[in-house]
Amino acid sequence: MPILGLAFGIALGFAGAFGGWSAFVIVLVLGLVGYVTGRALTGELDLSKLFVTRERRPQ
Repeated sequence: MPILGLAFGIALGFAGAFGGWSAFVIVLVLGLVGYVTGRALTGELDLSKLFVTRERRPQ
C-alpha cells in the first residue's frame, strides 16, 4: 500500500506541475473514485448503507 500511495502522490505532483490546478483536481477525484470502487469490489467497503430504500407504509 505505501508504494501505491507514493505512485498516486507522484501522479498528483506531475498533474499539478504540468497540467495546473484543474489537472490536479481531476487526478485527485478520479483517484478517489478508483480507490472507493476498488474497496467496494473487494468487499472491504459496504456501500449498501448509502443506498437505503425507504419502506412503504401499509395502506
